[in-house]
Order: sequence, then structure tokens, then C-alpha cells
Amino acid sequence: MWTYEHSVETTAAPEAVWRHWEDVANWGAWNADIEKIETTGPFAAGTGITMHPAGQDPVELTLAEVRAPEVFVDEARFDGLLFRTTHRTAPLPAGGARITYRMEITGAAADAVGPQVGPGITADWPDTMAALARRAEA
Repeated sequence: MWTYEHSVETTAAPEAVWRHWEDVANWGAWNADIEKIETTGPFAAGTGITMHPAGQDPVELTLAEVRAPEVFVDEARFDGLLFRTTHRTAPLPAGGARITYRMEITGAAADAVGPQVGPGITADWPDTMAALARRAEA
């Protein structure tokens, strides 16, 4: 298994962050890598998301878990591997929230493939999460 996790803190409440997560059609407003995005239904477990990263082939995701305003998990499957990303928001004692993204790549070849592809997938997370926090604070 290959894993990566990154967190940022924001003055925004978890509910404010959640509003931006559930507004999938506008993820591109705070995620510069998204050229186009489409969903097959509401922001709920089982819904499919087709994300078109800039200059790349579309990525098919499925929402595996959705619990407002705490966590949503999306999954993608490629070549026998499962790419599972957990997006979590937790209230901070003094107000605001901690936003955490965690990717896990599992499957027979995860130990070999994860270190090759995982860092490329997660490289923009610090910038993307900072942009999400700024949007939620506005």
C-alpha cells in the first residue's frame, strides 16, 4: 500500500468547507487542475464523477462514502489498483477547521506503482487545499 496525507487549517467552519465539496460542478473554481467535471447524480455514496484534469485523460471516480460535514471518500480503479482518497474536515477547538486529504493506493502492484504515480497525483494538494480554504473563508 502507498499512502500520502496532507492537512491545512482554516478559519472557516467545517460546514463552509463542505458547501464547496458538495458543489462538484464548481470544483474547478478552487482546483486549478480541473478543466471540466461531471456527475451522475447528487453528492451521495454511489454517485459517479468524471473529472477532466487539464491536458490529461478523464478520471472516473465513485463516491464511496459521504457524511456531511465530516468526510467524503472517492475511489478510482486502474489496472487492478484502488485509488482511495479521503477528504475530511474537523472542527478546531478555537474555531475553524482542519482539512485533511489522504490517498491510499492498494492492490497487487501498489508497492511498486504507488511511489511512481502517487506523488504526481498528490503534488498539487497543498495549493488546492489552500485555495479551498480561502474560498470557504470568503
